[in-house]
Amino acid sequence: MTTGKKDSSGDVHIEVRQMTMAYGDFVIQRDLNFQVRRGDTLVIMGGSGCGKSTLLRHLIGLKEPTTGQVLIEGTSYWESDPEEQARVRRRSGVLFQSGALWSSMTLAENVSLPLDEYTSLSPTEIRDVASLKLALVGLAGFEDFYPSEISGGMQKRAGLARAMALDPDILFFDEPSAGLDPLSSRRLDELIIELRNSLGATIVVVTHELPSIFTIATDSIFLDADSRTLIAQGPPRELLSSSPKKVQDFLRRGETSST
Repeated sequence: MTTGKKDSSGDVHIEVRQMTMAYGDFVIQRDLNFQVRRGDTLVIMGGSGCGKSTLLRHLIGLKEPTTGQVLIEGTSYWESDPEEQARVRRRSGVLFQSGALWSSMTLAENVSLPLDEYTSLSPTEIRDVASLKLALVGLAGFEDFYPSEISGGMQKRAGLARAMALDPDILFFDEPSAGLDPLSSRRLDELIIELRNSLGATIVVVTHELPSIFTIATDSIFLDADSRTLIAQGPPRELLSSSPKKVQDFLRRGETSST
């Protein structure tokens, strides 16, 4: 297995240790070990059905590993008490593949949901924060629009604004470019980079889109569906020449290159 350099400074934000994911007796992935450094953008790669989104669900705290641990800032999530787990969830933001906006709510109301639930801000303050988050993703002036009134790319950005509502330390994205045209996808990639640089958030992304992988990733892991384990980790450009053949083939699909 090709692995990236481990963080020597100890500033590891997320760590997975000896984790196995399974549904009953069916093992999805086994013996997963990797780290995500603070401020990095880790892309989870692999072919269809290898368990990318399942891994994300484990990292988010939606599904408990069959064996192994997920550590956030050195603390095992699944061995923590419910209060600590809730604290970790509040410090995380999630953008699901569909955007998952409530169709009956305006964009501002969608972004306000976590603020209503987890803060003691007044309605006016919540509205101001929602407007700020929408402005950060290029949607200033769209506060009172409904999801059905905007494009798919704008819906993804609104979902990102909601994910950022509580100023999270970690952002999780599940196929953020799915269903978008190339221009909208590129704009979303640029936005992700801009937010990482300005907010300093750690970002974990599931995607199979090569342009996105080479644009946003500072690190990556490859889940192999055949051996059912992680077979490579490192910056995607480095893996082009220093990883198992199936990883290189994945990264060179259709002769789409990083050059």
